[in-house]
Amino acid sequence: MRILLTGSSGLIGHALLTVLTADGHKVVRLVRAQSPARGRHIEWDPGAGIIEKDDLEDFDAVVHLAGETIVGRWTPEKKARILDSRVKGTRLLCETLTHLRKRPIVLVSASAIGYYGDRGDEVLDEKSSPGSLFLSEVARAWEIATEPARRNGIRVVNLRIGFVLSKAGGGLATMLLPFKLGIGGRVGSGRQYLSWIAIDDVVGAISHSILSDTVHGPVNAVAPNPVTNRDFTKTLGRVLWRPTIFPLPVFAAHRMFGEMADNLLLASARVEPARLLATGYEFQFPQLEDALRHVLGKD
Repeated sequence: MRILLTGSSGLIGHALLTVLTADGHKVVRLVRAQSPARGRHIEWDPGAGIIEKDDLEDFDAVVHLAGETIVGRWTPEKKARILDSRVKGTRLLCETLTHLRKRPIVLVSASAIGYYGDRGDEVLDEKSSPGSLFLSEVARAWEIATEPARRNGIRVVNLRIGFVLSKAGGGLATMLLPFKLGIGGRVGSGRQYLSWIAIDDVVGAISHSILSDTVHGPVNAVAPNPVTNRDFTKTLGRVLWRPTIFPLPVFAAHRMFGEMADNLLLASARVEPARLLATGYEFQFPQLEDALRHVLGKD
């Protein structure tokens, strides 16, 4: 297949590019103008609304992962960039795809389980209602921005991605140093649910979404066994052979991370991958300890 990929320099995009290329697909990256890029690529400027329509002809599939990182202090300006980079870029891409002579068969567009907000121990699937946190608003707007493609006959998959396990980047990589030093611990009460997924299964879920014509709409990209923050902490400590006796209190999380703490560290989302399982996806790493040992090389 000929596949167009945005966000190729990110954690998921880089892993996906490697796997798709190894599987024999022809992958062309859509990169921001003036970004350093080698190999096959097309330039666009989503902030300025600039994209060359003719460059997007003759792709079988599009995978859209680009967006401002959510890591960092959430100033009003940062929050605006988080939202705008997702909504404006997605809308521009989708509206352009609808005007092609040959439209792609499928668009897999990233979203996030932040859609569900803070829901305690409620079991959540793709039919569950959205939450009320900032990331819930971002995810809703992000998914709505794909509507032009859906209305014009493109099969759209909104992949709601959970906490990605990889030592190459993301939340787990940030946690590793304090845990290796023996000063890691639960966050807040530790009772909040963490819906995680190994990087291998994120890539697998995207490939499954591209190739399976029964997959469409919102799809939870999480492993089938979410855990509480307390259990995640204990499991990571066991894999690293380190104690986990230094909790991060709520007030300290707020002081260190501000509003981001409420959305990412303290929010509870017990999410199940109902549509992936229903459409036949087989997880490589359904259990947390196995996944951590694999991504950290502790097999």
